[in-house]
Amino acid sequence: MTTETYRDAWGIPHLRATTARELARAQGRVTARDRAWQLEVERHRAQGTSASFLGAPALSWDVFARRARLDDTARRCFAALERREAETADWVRAYVEGVNAGLSEGAARTPEFDRAGLEPGRWEPWTPLGVWLATHILFAGFPAKLWREEAIRHLGPEAVGLFATDGPGTSGSNGWLLAGDRTDTGLPLIAGDPHRFIEDPGVYQQIRLSCPEFDVVGIAVPGVPGIAHFGHTGTVAWAITNAMADYQDLYRERLRRTGAGVQALGPDGEWRRAARHTESVEVAGESPVEIEVVETERGPVVAGGPEGLDSGSPEPESPTALALRYPPRVTEDLGFGALLPLLRARTVDDVDDALNAWAEPVNVVQAADTEGGLLHRVAGRVPARSEANRRRLVPAWEPGHEWNGWLETPHAPLTDGTAVMANQRGLATALGVEFAAPHRADRIHALLQERRVWSAAELPRIHTDTHLGSTGALLDRAAALEGLTPEAAALRDQLHSWDRHMDADSTDAAAYAALRSAVVRRLAAHPALAALTEPPAYPEVLLPWMSLTARIGYALEHLLCAKELYGIDRDGAVRAALEEVAAAPPAGPWSDTHRLAPWRALPGAPQGEPGLAGDHDCVLCTSAVPGITDLAGRGPAARYVWDLADRANSRWVVPFGADGVPGSDHHRDQLPMWLTGELAPVVTDWTLLTLEHTEDHEDFDD
Repeated sequence: MTTETYRDAWGIPHLRATTARELARAQGRVTARDRAWQLEVERHRAQGTSASFLGAPALSWDVFARRARLDDTARRCFAALERREAETADWVRAYVEGVNAGLSEGAARTPEFDRAGLEPGRWEPWTPLGVWLATHILFAGFPAKLWREEAIRHLGPEAVGLFATDGPGTSGSNGWLLAGDRTDTGLPLIAGDPHRFIEDPGVYQQIRLSCPEFDVVGIAVPGVPGIAHFGHTGTVAWAITNAMADYQDLYRERLRRTGAGVQALGPDGEWRRAARHTESVEVAGESPVEIEVVETERGPVVAGGPEGLDSGSPEPESPTALALRYPPRVTEDLGFGALLPLLRARTVDDVDDALNAWAEPVNVVQAADTEGGLLHRVAGRVPARSEANRRRLVPAWEPGHEWNGWLETPHAPLTDGTAVMANQRGLATALGVEFAAPHRADRIHALLQERRVWSAAELPRIHTDTHLGSTGALLDRAAALEGLTPEAAALRDQLHSWDRHMDADSTDAAAYAALRSAVVRRLAAHPALAALTEPPAYPEVLLPWMSLTARIGYALEHLLCAKELYGIDRDGAVRAALEEVAAAPPAGPWSDTHRLAPWRALPGAPQGEPGLAGDHDCVLCTSAVPGITDLAGRGPAARYVWDLADRANSRWVVPFGADGVPGSDHHRDQLPMWLTGELAPVVTDWTLLTLEHTEDHEDFDD
């Protein structure tokens, strides 16, 4: 049995093996070599043990991971996978064997291990499932229900619509599919870019997996075998965007202590014993923290407990805790049964069949094949339950809030040879509550209509389009103002004639962003909204969803267009903001303050990160948080173009590089391309690759 590791000019691994199992082991090994630090951070995050070497800043996440039972859910899902899909479970085991085989080599070349005083640990067969779950547990944004509850409590039900938008913790994507009659080759093209928090090392890994059964290029998640989200087998290609579906529920629980433990009040009026135990969370440099882990029949308690959500003494009958119900905890299924069938897919029907087993997260999928087949569908598991469950916290002690099976995930045809998904209302509307504003999707549609026929080489210019479609509400209010000082009037007129592109070198874009932030801060400081400025007693990890300033920043368009806003003088706020910015305008272009701000588990010396173009509602979605910072922590975590006429004409890029080791040749070599919108070619000719490693074994089992 033989495995071979090749590299292209960007250090991207191309793996070749005799069997699918050998290939999974090789994928695990090369990922451990390239991303050892990242893998270990993710393993610890999935287990809720990251504070043991990252210290107190990681404690809130660890407590949440423990209380949400992420590691236990991963164990259960893997055990169920062994029962349901024995071949897939063994394939996952092979990946883990490869990770364990490569971690020592990877750690030896990665300085973060010494800085953190961390030794590489051992991966278990369920660890990839834990990594996947930890990566996506907040993906559906269940904390938005906490925000809605607070907004309704303080402002009334109408507040939900006013503040509706994708919040600061939500991830999105752009994706578009062109049928063959819209391309220069007569065969389809798929392109897009997933938007996530930008991390270093990156959250996606370019890779090629080849064995006699399949030969797939794609973008993988480090720590997870196969290619789940973006792949091209040569005859069929697929890509996903976030469907913005709502598939997680929060239940208000009434808990009480008894001599036998903790009890929860059920919808039938009966008190039933809840599962309970304690755990100790290690914190580097501090004493361990003891936590209580409670799980009711609804799900794990992620906030509060028998003593309440804060340090006070709640009324005996008041809700005291919040339980999270999420599909993998209920079904013991993360959808890993789809991973091998995806690699083996040859047609869109194969992709469609594979994704019938998909569970988490819920995605919109676009796929095409070399026979001209097309697929546009939602994949994932969304529970059927009451409308109240979807929108708000629901009382566990009242009937009518149970889950009743699963909703059908819709398919849709293309329109005029195109399908566009950018997290807007559309194909997945019936499955969600809040969606992204339509600006990115509308802009992609408009750009695609500029010509009838497209080539793979032309599509990347859509990735980097900077037109900001959400400017109208603010600029229209500014245009209607009278009696401004000459300086403020000049600023208003300057912005009125601006082309509304958030280009990196644009001083107009900088002025608009400054005005927007000034308006957001004024609205957030208004006494009518003061009740929402005090964070409720929820775990720290959930508080970003509760930021009033961030909520106003993302929902500003709605708030300025609403008929009335709690008596707030919005024209007055815009007027004051214009005067403020006119008196102290930005000193330079947009990129001076709109700079890349990647997350690193172990912060180090500043990297001198580059300035950026784009903004939250641009196709080039580099998200700042208006009113708080111009820095961009979210953006395109990868870009791709899949060409069904010739896979070698496909292309891709990630924000940094293939290698996660600081200072290595391929740590940041793709950053210049990512900044300019250039994509690297996908190399499919093995003779153009460099052989790095060959491994011959009779038996790879540990």
